[in-house]
Amino acid sequence: MYEQYYGFVQPPFTLTPDPRFLYRSESHEEAITLLQQAIRRKEGFIVLTGDIGTGKTTSCRALLEQLDASVFTSLVLNPFLSVEELLREVLLDFGVVSREGVRTGRIATASKHELISTLHEFLLSLMPIHGSAVLIIDEAQHLTPQVLEQIRIISNLETNEQKLLQIVLVGQLNLLDVLAAAEMRQLDQRISIRATLKPLNREEVEAYIAHRLWVARGSTAVTFEPAALDRVHAYTGGVPRIINLLCDRSLMQSAQMRVNRLTPAIIEEAAASLGLRLTEQGRQKKKKRAASATATAPTRGRVAGMAALVLALLVGAGLWFTPVDQLIDVGLPAPPPAPVYQPRFVTGPKPIPRDDLLLPPPVTAPPPANPRTAAP
Repeated sequence: MYEQYYGFVQPPFTLTPDPRFLYRSESHEEAITLLQQAIRRKEGFIVLTGDIGTGKTTSCRALLEQLDASVFTSLVLNPFLSVEELLREVLLDFGVVSREGVRTGRIATASKHELISTLHEFLLSLMPIHGSAVLIIDEAQHLTPQVLEQIRIISNLETNEQKLLQIVLVGQLNLLDVLAAAEMRQLDQRISIRATLKPLNREEVEAYIAHRLWVARGSTAVTFEPAALDRVHAYTGGVPRIINLLCDRSLMQSAQMRVNRLTPAIIEEAAASLGLRLTEQGRQKKKKRAASATATAPTRGRVAGMAALVLALLVGAGLWFTPVDQLIDVGLPAPPPAPVYQPRFVTGPKPIPRDDLLLPPPVTAPPPANPRTAAP
């Protein structure tokens, strides 16, 4: 288990909708803020949509944790319910009935009218204590038209001043198509807030991974190279659920390799093992990189050719001014040495040096006279 190798307290990329791991991207923050405001203002119908795996359920759980104690909540995760089953589930979550009563008590055989009346009485009892109630139905795109129509009728439980029940429909993007149908026009007109969760961009993917590593208390033990983060975004398209799958598998492989820095090669191998393919955006980026490399290759060739030409010119200029005795150093054959002039010596008296010809002849004194021979 890579959790032990990296020292994580818990798996950082688990698929469970733990609100602690929710990274509030720009669209997530905007959606949760809109839902909070709508519930506080008792708007009635609210719709939250998003593509598969964008974190709708996790966002709903995070929203429920932020509501104060005066708000009674019901989170329905199973949309494949009949009208009666849905009403019993709501009453059970609000604490009106017990689970044993739903199974064997009078509420188990109650009619739809009786269930709605019981819910209405409970909602009216919240007014003296300034309480409110919120019903969140996940995967609402699977609700049948009959159940959606009944939900619209439930939303009519109100006073002259305010709605008694806030209903949040959470679903995939095709939920908007379901609500836009002609038979759903009355329900669609009652929707006051529509929020949408979007995939993460490249910068948000990096922040998302860092956030989950930090929550798992292992952010200092493992890092992702920038190029590896590029691969994660290219293979996942910024969808949090797929990011979790890819990063979890990548950490398994990096732990087996005993490395703490995840490289693009590790991401590629993990993506291949999961059968992931590059998204359309990732393929476009790959084509751009390939086109840029192809366009750069001739330019590099021309630059290399010009560099070789300049080098040849410089070498030629150097040879022009290179002394003869150094030509051998540049690999060129040296020309034969020039003949040295040898003067021919002529026999005879030694010539007087030129310097002596420039001096006057030496003056010699006459010999002293002999006194015996000198005249008197």
